[in-house]
Amino acid sequence: MPIEIRMPALSPTMTEGNLARWLKKEGDEVHSGDVIAEIETDKATMEYEAADEGRIGKIIVPEGAQGIKVNQPIALLLEEGEDPATLEKFAVAAAPSGNVAPPTAVSLKTEVPPAPTAQPAAVPVSGQGPAQLNGGRVFASPLARRMAQQAGLDLAALRGSGPQGRIVKADIDKALAGPTRPPAAAPGVGAAPGVAAMPRGLPTFAKEQVLALAGNPPYTEKPHSGMRRVIARRLSESKQTIPHYYMAVDCVIDDLLKIRASLNAKAASDHGGYRISVNDFVIRAAALALRQVPAANASWSDEAILLWDRVDIAVAVALDDGLITPIVKSADQKGLAQIAQEAKDLAERARAGRLKLEEFQGGTFSISNLGMYGIREFAAVINPPQGGILAVGTGQQRPIVRDGQLAVATVMTCTLSADHRVVDGAVGAQFLGAFRKLVEDPLTMLL
Repeated sequence: MPIEIRMPALSPTMTEGNLARWLKKEGDEVHSGDVIAEIETDKATMEYEAADEGRIGKIIVPEGAQGIKVNQPIALLLEEGEDPATLEKFAVAAAPSGNVAPPTAVSLKTEVPPAPTAQPAAVPVSGQGPAQLNGGRVFASPLARRMAQQAGLDLAALRGSGPQGRIVKADIDKALAGPTRPPAAAPGVGAAPGVAAMPRGLPTFAKEQVLALAGNPPYTEKPHSGMRRVIARRLSESKQTIPHYYMAVDCVIDDLLKIRASLNAKAASDHGGYRISVNDFVIRAAALALRQVPAANASWSDEAILLWDRVDIAVAVALDDGLITPIVKSADQKGLAQIAQEAKDLAERARAGRLKLEEFQGGTFSISNLGMYGIREFAAVINPPQGGILAVGTGQQRPIVRDGQLAVATVMTCTLSADHRVVDGAVGAQFLGAFRKLVEDPLTMLL
């Protein structure tokens, strides 16, 4: 019997992907571990390795197809000696049906609701009733339930199109895209038992509403990419659910700049092959400060505060259509040269869309540096579930008071955005104090 090769889930939140390229063709032998295709997710193009051995009997989903649902069959693998005549019948059975989007559908790549369109509100499939059975329990998938909570939808007012009337993602999409939306349930009135009523999220507008509010000026339409949808969702989640607070320090970096110039000159003369940036010093200083103040290297969960044993620094890298945060793992245990080499390699592969999943998923703390754009200071948005992010501005010549005398120094402003549920103000101040001390006395980072 042919073996189905299915669209893999390459990240915890992936529901769809694009088949960027087939690396095997029909008739090719495949061994376990062979790379057979390249799959494009919302953030990167990743290699798909075969789990079974055999021969590619039929490619169901063509190269370049978009919007392929996770677990949808994309190819059939014939085992050794298997009759190819079984392929046609099996391919028909494996073909997408029901709510599964065809391969050429436009990809959303995440569980984010699509942009509103003029579609009717969710209606039940013939023969299915409300997703509510005895006892008033509302039957919905975990994803649909979370989407409804974030959007302020009353699940009890919807009819599901899933098995036995279960509410699924498509039903939430339709409800959000409809001309009117069911109101959120008041506490204790029609709410599903065990699910607290959630506040409405940020307002959303259909394109026609935006045009009307803006006075209908001329415009050029740029469709949302999967990455842009992910960024929009995560930033909205962050600002709606995390109680941010902000504090900043001014760091004098003249000594740091001198040591950096000296190290780079030595590396150039020795053909060391690396060049240390100010951001590499920032990564190391932040990592060492988190090690000194471990309470700042933490995340919130409903059950407990999670204090991370490892310091993994996620570094924001700007892309043409958004940003990505590759991770320098165990940054407190690495020297400046190693951090410089890793950060450069990660940034280059991030811009080429070649990062592995584990290289950008996770991290215990983030750094966002806009100094190269001349930004003096800014406040960054926390990347859930992390407890903090450090926003780094440019180094500027500024007047300072030193030993009671006016002087000029190169000053860099760094702003901490912290989750107040996890990092108390005193802890945030301790972290910034440790960070500033390391930056202003950079020799301590070389020990």
